[in-house]
Amino acid sequence: MAPAASIEQPGSTASFARSPLKATSILHRTPWRPPVATSAEGLYLTLEDGRTVLDAVGGAAVACIGNGHPAVRKALKDQVDKLSYVYNMQLSNEPAEELAKLLIEQSNGAFDLCGFVSGGTEAMEGVMKLARQYFYETKQPQRKNFIARHLSFHGNSIATLSLASHPTRRGPYEDILNHDNFHHVSPAYAKRFQKPDETEEQYVERLKQELEDKFLELGPDTVIGFVAETVVGATTGVVAAPKGYFKAMKSVCDKYGALFILDEVMSGMGRLGTLHAWESFGDNVAPDIQAVAKGLGGGYASIGAVLMSKKVADGIRDNAGLWKHGHTYQAHPLACVASLAVQKVIDEENLLENARMQGGYLGALLRERLDSPNAAAAPFVFDIRGGGAWWGVEFDFTGPEAARLDFKGQQFAMIVQARCLEKSLIVMGMTGGANISGTVGDHLMLSPAYNVTKEQVESIVNIFVESIEEVLREYAF
Repeated sequence: MAPAASIEQPGSTASFARSPLKATSILHRTPWRPPVATSAEGLYLTLEDGRTVLDAVGGAAVACIGNGHPAVRKALKDQVDKLSYVYNMQLSNEPAEELAKLLIEQSNGAFDLCGFVSGGTEAMEGVMKLARQYFYETKQPQRKNFIARHLSFHGNSIATLSLASHPTRRGPYEDILNHDNFHHVSPAYAKRFQKPDETEEQYVERLKQELEDKFLELGPDTVIGFVAETVVGATTGVVAAPKGYFKAMKSVCDKYGALFILDEVMSGMGRLGTLHAWESFGDNVAPDIQAVAKGLGGGYASIGAVLMSKKVADGIRDNAGLWKHGHTYQAHPLACVASLAVQKVIDEENLLENARMQGGYLGALLRERLDSPNAAAAPFVFDIRGGGAWWGVEFDFTGPEAARLDFKGQQFAMIVQARCLEKSLIVMGMTGGANISGTVGDHLMLSPAYNVTKEQVESIVNIFVESIEEVLREYAF
């Protein structure tokens, strides 16, 4: 038998380069073995080396109430004693029925039915299949095209990579992606792509016209729908569309009978301070179909959901009467009971209000410490944006001040992410979101749990800013 892989992170960006070489039998998503977490409580994780680290991103904007909440632990334990698994084509289960009822009731009429899956990518797969089934059932089989946006991310399956458009993520798979049924228009990223002589209204009108032109190019009656992240996640780093954008995009969909579809896998379920991101960052325009995942289960179980409007629900109910999509762990009792407990905690502890309050404080501190006139990082801060418990900081190194910096072929965001971990803070660094080709750009994201405290916000910002400033000093010449 071949020996287990023994890979160490390059020392220049290692967050644990001084630790002994570790063996692993896992093909990790990094070219090194990440530190191993052994336990957690709230926002704090304990690593195998005994260190305690503060998780400022909830893994990947997932752990919305932190780890180890007693109400969720109890719900899971009780459910294991009652029922651990049934196959949803044979039997339903109480947690799934109750969770679905809650999600529909909380939508204030926006949604009529939902279906469960096991995560964000599966949710977007389910969204696409549901959208196609809707038109198949309503006798419009010619509708076969989806329109999404450049610099988007909708999952890591072949179909969701085809739907999205980020060159780096698509690169290895480009030759096996579907280029016939998935099409793309410009991102709604005003800070980067609005023309200097355009007003916000003119920029929105230009994007609306581009979408309509794409409909006309493809044939309006061949389009299934327009798909967008309400607030773009990791690809560009917490980028919201300009005011009026989603209202305009939906009007084009409505004009040609297509579906308006939102991906809120990352931005939804309270992350931005409202249950659905479109309520605060999407012109309050409800979609025909929506995907949610990360904040639904809060990391306590692998789960996602597809929410559908009455129009779509009726189109299915009045014809086939069933969702022609499924998999083994759909509506898993443990996943559903965990999610139900998470949603009850968010409601009972008023955590959306806390996310809005502490998130506002987080944003204010970031601007004060990073973008004030005397801040060391200010010459390189392109934008600080966000809301609720989700914030992004984008850096730009194209100005004259950047001539004195040399990152030695490394990416600034990733160096900072590693430095933060050395200082016992977990943040998320991403690159390639500043141009359509995905070749430049550095941003870092913070997405703490909704029950983050003021003191934890201050600790997060202190370590984050200290790490940024250290890296800028060390790579200056």
